Amino acid sequence: MKDAFGAPQSLLVLGGTSEIALATARRLIALRTRRVWLAGRPSPALESAAAELRGRGADVRTVDFDALDSASHEVVLGKVFAEGDIDVVLMAFGVLGDQARDEEEPMAAVRVAQTNYTGAVSAGLVCAGALQAQGHGSLVVLSSVAGERARRADFIYGSSKAGLDAFAQGLGDALQGTGVQVMVVRPGFVRTRATAGRPEQPLATGPEEVAAAIVTGLRRRSETVWVPGSLRVVMAALRHVPRPLFRRLPI
Repeated sequence: MKDAFGAPQSLLVLGGTSEIALATARRLIALRTRRVWLAGRPSPALESAAAELRGRGADVRTVDFDALDSASHEVVLGKVFAEGDIDVVLMAFGVLGDQARDEEEPMAAVRVAQTNYTGAVSAGLVCAGALQAQGHGSLVVLSSVAGERARRADFIYGSSKAGLDAFAQGLGDALQGTGVQVMVVRPGFVRTRATAGRPEQPLATGPEEVAAAIVTGLRRRSETVWVPGSLRVVMAALRHVPRPLFRRLPI
């Protein structure tokens, strides 16, 4: 449960090495979050992330989690919830893929879709059910502005995020009145290891800016968070640009 100051006391991160997720965890720990689960594939990076958060005063545990192994999600995540209530679940796993390669190698494209969408549907439903059973909590879903409208440059990744975004919105509607909040976060281009070397897009941000928006959104119990906020207006306009013109835009 949240403490007397309204801050979540426990956090489960799906995608435990995500730079955005770890920036968010640091901010929440500074606000009195004391128990953190980092779920991801076993790796030195996962252990390093856990050690760094422990150094900030949190009780941090790691759990083996593979987004592609949907059959394991109910058991793996069930064990985490069996240890005690979780106030916030941050679903932060995902892959960008390589558009040119993925168009030539359909199974690579399928892997993007299975990670970003199928794995998220499985994990999201398991976590939503557990949050509903405990009667409270927030599920934060890292979507992307790329899911708002497919672009030639990244339509495989964008389509996977479009599916995730629609799923998360519907799940939020289904959970209305249960005490469980679903918050969809739509960042634009974020400067991370995953985007290193890619051309930077307008209105780019970093993990810290996204983390700050997530924490603010949790406090306000927002349903949708755009990062930066100006993207809401930009995408409202771009949705209505005719396709022949949209294809020629330098985005």
